[in-house]
Amino acid sequence: MKNIVVLGGGSWGTALANLLSNKHSVMLWAYEQAVIDEINSNNTNQTYLKDILLNKSLKATGDLHRIADADIIVNTIPTQYIRGTFADKQIRIADKLLINGSKGIEKGTLLRISQIFEESLSINPNDYVVISGPSHAEEVARKMPTAVVAASDNSTNAQTVQNLFTTPEFRVYTSDDVIGAEIGGSLKNVMAIAAGIIDGLGLGDNTKAALITRAIAELVRLGVSCGAKPWTFTGLSGLGDLFVTCNSRHSRNRLVGELIGAGKKLDDIISSMRMVAEGVVTTDSALHLGKLHKVEMPISEQVYRILFEGLDPRTAIQELMTRESKHEWSW
Repeated sequence: MKNIVVLGGGSWGTALANLLSNKHSVMLWAYEQAVIDEINSNNTNQTYLKDILLNKSLKATGDLHRIADADIIVNTIPTQYIRGTFADKQIRIADKLLINGSKGIEKGTLLRISQIFEESLSINPNDYVVISGPSHAEEVARKMPTAVVAASDNSTNAQTVQNLFTTPEFRVYTSDDVIGAEIGGSLKNVMAIAAGIIDGLGLGDNTKAALITRAIAELVRLGVSCGAKPWTFTGLSGLGDLFVTCNSRHSRNRLVGELIGAGKKLDDIISSMRMVAEGVVTTDSALHLGKLHKVEMPISEQVYRILFEGLDPRTAIQELMTRESKHEWSW
């Protein structure tokens, strides 16, 4: 039995903490006191994971220093809040196994999550594992069959995480491509916004299929330029996550796009959402990362222009469709 602290009391953090608490001692750190009290009193988190009864053994806390008692830390704090959560806390986690379940690229620094932890908390890359794949929290919590990948520079730690999380309903594969898993998990949220825009405009299956397929090419171009392996993007953290996020009713990023396509304003959409849609900020970060690596990213560019420059979505689609003709795999 391991002593585990899961960081983040949202839907994904709660679902992973509940899964792990079947076999291990788990403490869930949450920012909101109401969430902490509800978990400890009622074994529920109705704010972020509605109608799920949590294991009685799962407990919550607002004390970040409980990390000191942990053998393993699981991070689900949204990307843009990771650095600030630990700032000035004098908390040491460099001697622990760190498992990351969040997805995104930090705005401004353009760092992936592994790089944020390395820079801000001196995490050794060998002690870092990222889990990624098509895994909506709502379905994981309901024990619907799910498969993800655990990627690490350290194969032993990847296998440790595989063993830690695997259940009859939750299957874990291993990988040594941290960069690919992180890039795939980040950019799929941008592409999900684009997919939602297609839904909001009432366009068809042909359009959605074309988007998803060309999105893979965009993920590969950026990922390879950052050091990823191209075949990673055909796996769970690439195509698998992309497919589910672009199509699922659970996807917050797809919902943002759908509302944009229906004519809603971004500020109004964001203010009405309780949970974070990482793809909005990641659109900005991904586009700048692409420019840094001199990578062509036409879909991300059009999503950026729609979100932040007021470009009409139909004009964006027309511009994508009338670009210069190319070989399919021109990258």
